[in-house]
Amino acid sequence: MASFSSNIRTVEEIFKDYSARRAGIVRALTDDVDEFYGLCDPEKENLCLYGYPNETWEVNLPAEEVPPELPEPALGINFARDGMNRRDWLLLIAVHSDCWLLSVSFYLGAQLNRNERRRLFSLVNDLPTVFEVVTERKPVRDKPNADSGNKSRGSTKRYSDGQAKSNLKLAEESYEEDEDEHSETLCGSCGGNYSADEFWIGCDICERWYHGKCVKITPAKAENIKQYKCPSCMKRGRQ
Repeated sequence: MASFSSNIRTVEEIFKDYSARRAGIVRALTDDVDEFYGLCDPEKENLCLYGYPNETWEVNLPAEEVPPELPEPALGINFARDGMNRRDWLLLIAVHSDCWLLSVSFYLGAQLNRNERRRLFSLVNDLPTVFEVVTERKPVRDKPNADSGNKSRGSTKRYSDGQAKSNLKLAEESYEEDEDEHSETLCGSCGGNYSADEFWIGCDICERWYHGKCVKITPAKAENIKQYKCPSCMKRGRQ
């Protein structure tokens, strides 16, 4: 398992870790399912399914450390194997694996700020869950690279309006308090209140939000901005 360190990880690094671990688990539950099934012998001790950052998987005993370096997957997946329909058993493991993948990602992202956590969740949410892949509700698709991830997040972190704002809502619908927080957001230029009906853009440096019209940025322009700096940050030469 990957060792935890105090080094602050970027959203891209955490998402890359998530994508690789997910790919390993998906392989175990789809392409390598017969091998995986055979390794989960109910006669053995508590077994777990691990996905690793090199896109491999392993069935093994839980870590002996207390607490472990990373959150642990569901324990004892082998005990239910022969008492359930095979497909139902795989789906149960898929659901628990999705929970584990999220747990590891947000453990590694403990030092991220609120906007970075939202961005991480949205990148993760853009991929089908393991459960969706195993149930064939969504196809396996190539994971976005860091560059495409940055571009996609331009539509959630930096601005919000129409289709772009709907992506932001995917993250926000999980907890109602975000709406209250947005209702108190003021434009850094004119001081006006946040409105879902207007185009807004957030500065990637100071993280203040602005009416697009106040800083002369349109949704079309925002699509091509890799990192937006508000007029104040541009004037200060902040990086």
